[in-house]
Amino acid sequence: MRDAQPEETFQTIEGRNVCLEAFRSGKTVDRIHVQKEASGPVIREILKEAKNAGLRVRFEEKEQMDRMSETGNHQGVIARIAGFRYVSTEEILQRAAEKGEAPFLLMLDGIEDPHNFGAILRSANQAGVHGVIVREDRSSPMSASAARASAGAFHYTPVARVKNLTRTIEALKKEGIWFAAADMGGTVMYDVPLTGPLCIVIGNEGAGVSRLVLEACDYIVRIPMFGEIDSLNASVAAGVLAYEAVRQRMKKG
Repeated sequence: MRDAQPEETFQTIEGRNVCLEAFRSGKTVDRIHVQKEASGPVIREILKEAKNAGLRVRFEEKEQMDRMSETGNHQGVIARIAGFRYVSTEEILQRAAEKGEAPFLLMLDGIEDPHNFGAILRSANQAGVHGVIVREDRSSPMSASAARASAGAFHYTPVARVKNLTRTIEALKKEGIWFAAADMGGTVMYDVPLTGPLCIVIGNEGAGVSRLVLEACDYIVRIPMFGEIDSLNASVAAGVLAYEAVRQRMKKG
C-alpha cells in the first residue's frame, strides 16, 4: 500500500485563513506577500506570525498581487510554502491508532474540481476523518485553488495518492476497514452501519463511483433527496455522509 509521493519543493497558497493556518500548523513558509492596504484581525495575526518566524513580509500594490494570483481571489495575501507532501495509507492508519480511534477515511474516485477537493478536505477535517485517499490520475492536484477552498484544512488532514483504488480497497479490507460507496442506487444512509473502521467513497462529479470500485465496496449508500434535480455536489455529498457517520458514532458512544 505504499503509494506516498515525494514532497515537492514549493507551492503557492492564497487567502487569509489558509496562509494563517500555514504558520499555525508549523508549515515552512518561504515567502509571504501582503497587499499594502490590507487590514483586519487575520492580517494582523499573519504579520505577527511572520515576525515570530523571522520572515520578511513583502508588501505589494494590489495590481501586483492580482498579477501574482492564480485563483483571482487572494484576499490580499499570497505565500510560498514547502510543497504538499502526500502520505501512505499506512501513515493514515497509524494516525488513527495514535488517537486510539477506529480508522475513519474518505476515498475520492476521480474528484477533478479543485474547489470540490478543497471543500471535501475542509469537511473531512471537521468530521474527524483521519485521512483522504485519492487516485493518481483524474484527480485534482493540491493547487492554490484547492488549498484555499480547504480553508487551511490541507495543512492538517493527510492525503494519500494511490495508483489503483480497487487494489487499495482490497488491501485495506485486510486491515479490517469496511467500505461504503455513495450511489443513488444504494440503501438510504440511515439504514447502513457507518460505525467502526470505515471508508466512505465519493465518486466523480459527473460519472459517480466507477464500476469496479463500486463492486469492491461492502455497502452502497444513498442520501435521501426530495427535490427536482437528481444529485448533490460531490463536496456536499461527502460532508453529508461524513456527518451521518459522525452521528452514528456519537450515538453508539
